[in-house]
Amino acid sequence: MGSNHAPEIKRYLEASRDAVEAALADASFVEAVTQATHLVIDALRAGKKVLIAGNGGSAADAQHLATELMVRYYIDRAALPAIALGTDASANTAIGNDLGFESLFSRQVAALGNEGDVFIALSTSGRSPNILAACRTARTRHMRVIGFTGTNGGSMQDICEILVRVPSDKTPLIQQTYMVAGHALCEIVERELAKAPG
Repeated sequence: MGSNHAPEIKRYLEASRDAVEAALADASFVEAVTQATHLVIDALRAGKKVLIAGNGGSAADAQHLATELMVRYYIDRAALPAIALGTDASANTAIGNDLGFESLFSRQVAALGNEGDVFIALSTSGRSPNILAACRTARTRHMRVIGFTGTNGGSMQDICEILVRVPSDKTPLIQQTYMVAGHALCEIVERELAKAPG
């Protein structure tokens, strides 16, 4: 049966555990996730929606989080308005062809985002031009902007209201860790929004 890759797999699992433990020990990370969670709860209670975007693996993460909010995480409750941007091939190719790839998300934010809505931007480097452009557009539309990124944060720190920085510079570990944080956010948001008013 081929080589025994168990030691390599264990090393990767250990690295994943270490990344989450580093985030857990980072008070600023925990506080940023807490603030992001409260912001999303307040926006949804006010009848606003959540837009989420990322590139590549982060695009898949955006769809994952939007689905958890729209459909359910653990409990049966009312649908929550959450949209992953970049999932419409016709819109994506039209924007890319006519306006350029940098406008991929900003054009969709301009079309779908309203004052008080939340834009969650996923960029492991904090330097993705189309994500930064979308953050700027969201700010001009008086939306609330949350960023998820790695240690460096790139330019996101200048344009995000709340920046969740995973204490890692390795793309897969950053993505895994902000998905752990995203799941925590979804669970708490779901529980709070499922409660009866008052």
